[in-house]
Amino acid sequence: MHAFDVLGDPVRRRILELLADGERPAGAISEAVRAEFGISQPAVSQHLKVLREAGFATVRADGTRRLYAVDAAPLQEVDAWLDRFRGFWNQRLDALGTELARGRRARARDKEDP
Repeated sequence: MHAFDVLGDPVRRRILELLADGERPAGAISEAVRAEFGISQPAVSQHLKVLREAGFATVRADGTRRLYAVDAAPLQEVDAWLDRFRGFWNQRLDALGTELARGRRARARDKEDP
């Protein structure tokens, strides 16, 4: 499965967001996702399976619990693809930074000249 196919699903993106904060037990992931999306626990398990099989998440046993974590390697594929487009938004962000600096300077001058 291609990285964008995995990331195209809002439930899987949300799971990755949860895991970005650190390792989490499957039960906690399921609770959070079920509350937000109103899907069943088996559906959450299927999304976790897709993330595992696509390499976006790892799982380890801790007694009876299953702890999930992000595996960032597949995100490098996404990053490499996006790299071709960074110039488009970097130029705009640079221009925005310039305009913000001009605005700060103008406000400072206005405060100095009553």
